[in-house]
Amino acid sequence: MHALRARGEPRLIAWHRQLSAAPRSSSAPSVRVVDVLDRDAVRRAIAEDRPAQIYHLAGAPHVGDSWRNSLPTLQVNVLGTHHLLEAVRLEHPACRVLVVTSAMIYKPGPDALDEQAALVPSNPYGLSKLAQDQLAHLAAAQDGLDVVVARPFNHVGPGQNPSFAIASFCRQIAMIEAGLMPPDMRVGNLDARRDLTDVRDVVAAYLQIMDDAQRGEAFNVCSGTAYRIGDLLDTLRALASVPITTSSDPDRMRPSDIPLLLGSATRLTHTLGWTPTIPIEVTLADTLAWWRAEVTR
Repeated sequence: MHALRARGEPRLIAWHRQLSAAPRSSSAPSVRVVDVLDRDAVRRAIAEDRPAQIYHLAGAPHVGDSWRNSLPTLQVNVLGTHHLLEAVRLEHPACRVLVVTSAMIYKPGPDALDEQAALVPSNPYGLSKLAQDQLAHLAAAQDGLDVVVARPFNHVGPGQNPSFAIASFCRQIAMIEAGLMPPDMRVGNLDARRDLTDVRDVVAAYLQIMDDAQRGEAFNVCSGTAYRIGDLLDTLRALASVPITTSSDPDRMRPSDIPLLLGSATRLTHTLGWTPTIPIEVTLADTLAWWRAEVTR
């Protein structure tokens, strides 16, 4: 929303399942309470607002949660997307829709994954995102809707929920520095290697895809570099103002964790000209600074 506001978009509407979760600042967009699982509510909202563009990011976002209870993940990501695209088809088919799926739709492997890689999810979250991805392509191919797809790999940055590794590390460091918890961080698998992109670069990619992609096209959004999670943790610990140790937490381990997830953004770079610009060191420092401010508040 910040990026769209900065571009001077005249009318922004955010959907939230609950009004209490909506932004309350003076610069926040207008808010409509819509549950994507409520088919009629979704259709009414599209009919009444008639948006020119939709950035569809609503969904259950966490791999770990999908292992613990797959039903909400499948419902929100698959059925919610179906309701949205159906409403657009019936009420406002001229609307352009960006559907944000995930790199978790691909079969993991030792090499960088491009958009032609095998679609074999390795967890319930990935399965839900593959179904979402396929719904988007069917809407473009069979219904003629102006739908484009982004397939982001891992992204990180200020504001991220602490259920994700880097945000969790930063929050714990900030709490330790503030004296709110002992100087021992709880961590999961530190040997996993992940392709990480700053969320601000990811947003720029979404805008680029929405502006310039052809109907039905899908693009990976990634840095092309895989970072070992333990190495990123070491960088963050070096930024901390106090010594910090780490302890393994079984609750932070997944039933099946992918050793390497690395992407190729060659299509996005060559076709639309997008490249990431923010170094990982800046991302980590900015994320830690954001959490320090949050903990202070």
